[in-house]
This record gives sequence, structure tokens and C-alpha cells, in this order.
Amino acid sequence: MEAVAFLCLAAAVLGWGFLWVWDSWERMKGQKPAGLPGDGSRTLLVIAHPDDEAMFFAPTVLGLARLRHRLSLLCFSAGNYYNQGEIRKKELLQSCDVLGIPPSSIMIIDNRDFPDDPGVQWDTEHVASTLLQHIEVNSINLVVTFDAGGVSGHSNHVALYAAVRTLHSEGKLPKGCSVLTLQSVNVLRKYISLLDLPFTLLQTRDVLFVLTSKEVAQAKKAMSCHRSQLLWFRRLYVLFSRYMRINSLHFL
Repeated sequence: MEAVAFLCLAAAVLGWGFLWVWDSWERMKGQKPAGLPGDGSRTLLVIAHPDDEAMFFAPTVLGLARLRHRLSLLCFSAGNYYNQGEIRKKELLQSCDVLGIPPSSIMIIDNRDFPDDPGVQWDTEHVASTLLQHIEVNSINLVVTFDAGGVSGHSNHVALYAAVRTLHSEGKLPKGCSVLTLQSVNVLRKYISLLDLPFTLLQTRDVLFVLTSKEVAQAKKAMSCHRSQLLWFRRLYVLFSRYMRINSLHFL
């Protein structure tokens, strides 16, 4: 009898939890996140390497497209760590086409000052000045990039956060320009896909994007454009990573 009672209680708790998650998500789907610029906003996604846009930011890109943001992308390197820079540039353009970012809205910086190398620390002031120039020229309202953890801890990702944090803290960003950073999570949460949604809903965040099944297929198609990077462990990443389905972000 005790075992039966325990199983009934566990089923009730799981059922309540599922309904709570579902209800929370349904209510959120119809709402524009507070503080997020509206229809027509000029939004800039800032990444370090080709494939970051699909591997980490696909839910954000597709979520902002739902809100009719005018998206552009600034990539700080060609991803030339294994001398594949030219190939990876083409793959980035193909991936962005799948995600709805036109070639005219994409800028790839191929500069010795910003090498694709986790062992090289990019100069914060140089990154910041390059980024600020791009923001001002394109009248950007919203910047989206990595947080202090860089999702994977890659030093080039962290360098982008350091630069945008510097611009924000020193008051150098144009008036009305906001910054959103992608939340890093621990390894366990990173690889439990949609099972991480209840934990995400319980935590503090400013913006949350969760992909529909159709959008997940779109994100996977974008990632498949990066054929030079699809080693076995990245194929597993595509299957299990929360970042292919969920993005939680914070304003600076």
C-alpha cells in the first residue's frame, strides 16, 4: 500500500509539474518580453566564430524574427583555427540564409588582431571600438552576445562580453541601445535539452525563447550548413544541447 501511495503521489507531482510548465510557457508565448524593443528594432547579433549563430543563438535569432526584429550579424573571426576560414565564411552565409539573415546584413571580420584561437586573449578596447563603430553606423537598438561564461568558456566568446560590458559600463553605447547576454549554464543542464525548461522557468531571466518543433528543425538545418565542423561530438551536441532549443538571456 505504501508503494502504491508513493507512486500515486509521484505521478501527481509530475503531472502538476508538467501542467505548470505548460501553462507558464503558453502564457509567455503570447507576450513580448518586457524591456525588449518592438517591431522593426535593429538588432545586432555579435559572435566570435562561424557556427556560433546556429550552435548557441538559434532560439534567439528565430525568436526575434517572430517579433519582427531587423537582424544583422557581426562575426569577429573567420574561424581559421584549422585553416578553414574561407570554407567557414561560406558556411556562415548558408546558415544565416536558413535562419533568415540576408547576406547584406552580415559582416565577417577577418583580421589578425582577432584570431580564432582559445589561447589568445583579444584586446578588450580594440574589440569594443570595432563593435561601437558598427553599432553607430547601423543605428543598432539591441545588441545580443555571450555572457561572462561564454557558454562554452571559449576565451573569444568571453572577450565579446568583456567588450560590450566595457561599452555599457562606460556609457559609450548610443542612447536607447540595450544589451542582451546569453545565459551560460552548467554542463548537466547544457545537455538535457527541453528537460531543462522547468529549471529555466524557475530561475530569474529577462528574456526566454523556446523553439517550436518546426523551428528546432530549422535550427538543425542551419547547423548542418557548417559541414566542416560536424564532427561526431558536435552531432551529439545538436541532439542534446538546450541551446538548440532554449535561450534564456539577461539585460546588462
